[in-house]
Amino acid sequence: MNRLFGLLMLGSAMALIPVQNAKAQGSEAGAYTVSYFEVAPAAEHNAAALLKELSVASRKSPGNLRFDGVQRRDRTNHFAIVEAWKDKNAQDANLAAPHTKQFREKLQAMLISGYDERPHTGLAAGPVTAGAGARGAAVYVVTHVDVIPPRKDDAIAALQVLAEASRKEGGNLRYDLLQQNSRPNHFTLAEIWKDQSALESHEVAAHTAKFRELLHPMSGALFDQRLYKALD
Repeated sequence: MNRLFGLLMLGSAMALIPVQNAKAQGSEAGAYTVSYFEVAPAAEHNAAALLKELSVASRKSPGNLRFDGVQRRDRTNHFAIVEAWKDKNAQDANLAAPHTKQFREKLQAMLISGYDERPHTGLAAGPVTAGAGARGAAVYVVTHVDVIPPRKDDAIAALQVLAEASRKEGGNLRYDLLQQNSRPNHFTLAEIWKDQSALESHEVAAHTAKFRELLHPMSGALFDQRLYKALD
């Protein structure tokens, strides 16, 4: 009986090793936030300037690993922020900092919808420095993926395969898979591509087509892909 119990315990420990290794090989960041906001079209230039200021100040905050403020390419009054922090305490401290409060106060009069802030955890994230400083023709992509709750684990498996394969593409500068904290069946793909041509090649790649095929029966909403450009 003792020998059987020992074997069972060993088997359980071995089963945990891949999960622990996967976490260790994942994100360097302990906390991510993805935020979206829309301003009146006449205010987009002022909003872009404010977001540049916020990005510069936030990158200087203790515990910040990455802070990308981006502007949508087609609907230029739409903006997004993708942040990576050492831990939640660093993230919370930046939220309470004067530069963040001033940004929110000045932005408030320009908004035409609510400020949508979503804390995330990294599931399959590359180095936080990947794609840092990408400018010019670089295309930032933020995609929201929503699946039905019973298929959450299936979606995670498919998304992880997609992220790993996409990160190996020649034109990819960054590809992170993030999971929303409050809704674990909601995910965000944060991507940077060298240029539009690199993104288009990715869109027709075999691993992308396979993922979209797998996603269809478990999807809870449209595949919400948005293209952005760097502001600074």
